[in-house]
Amino acid sequence: MSGHSKWATTKRRKSAVDAKRGKIFTKLVKEITIAARMGGGDPNVNPRLRTAIANAKSYSMPQDNIERAILKGTGQLEGVSYEEASYEGYGPGGVAIMIEVLTDNKNRAIAEVRYILSKHGGTLGERGCVSYLFDKKGLIVVEKSDAVDEDELFMLAVEAGAEDMKTEDDRYEITTDVESFHTVHAALEQANIEMAVSDLTMIPQTTVSVEGKQAEQVLRLMEALEDSDDIQNVYANFDMPDEMLEQAA
Repeated sequence: MSGHSKWATTKRRKSAVDAKRGKIFTKLVKEITIAARMGGGDPNVNPRLRTAIANAKSYSMPQDNIERAILKGTGQLEGVSYEEASYEGYGPGGVAIMIEVLTDNKNRAIAEVRYILSKHGGTLGERGCVSYLFDKKGLIVVEKSDAVDEDELFMLAVEAGAEDMKTEDDRYEITTDVESFHTVHAALEQANIEMAVSDLTMIPQTTVSVEGKQAEQVLRLMEALEDSDDIQNVYANFDMPDEMLEQAA
């Protein structure tokens, strides 16, 4: 099972039950804040902010938190000034990893990234060493249920502009280009279809298979990276048995 979608679904399930909820909220607030700072506080004309708000709502973030984050971004409330950065590297087994950082201290962030990678059998690479292996896409995951008809979901998604829909054991994975993502999301929302994952992401063109001890190392590395306060998003091209990802939950 390729890591980009199943890992995202696993994380979403975990967020509702584990102690990391506060950390997840912090990262969501940071994304809303910088999106508002860069593109303004109106989600109707700021696609990045619109995505950030939709993602926050999918984690049941209170509306007051969202509004305060927007006001901090537009300067109407005092807040921390964040900078964006991205890093690339490799994990155990040659897994390609892309790391997006949102931080108030870039020196601290790069030191943290380098330390986590080295501790878990990875290495930090040069800019461009793995980014060519990923495509930026919209990813929407709908879990299978009696309320969702596969054919109807496919037609709805494609008519709204989706590129493709794949059927997996327990879910449907809809991919879009960046420009069509919000239109497809809105179409599913209007049809009252619950989305387990809905976000812009980096999807690998090819995957690297890892099993056994290497797979365990990769999962520990992913957890450690995502547990860092400065690291906003992590993308990887690993492929491993479903049961290992389920155990991570």
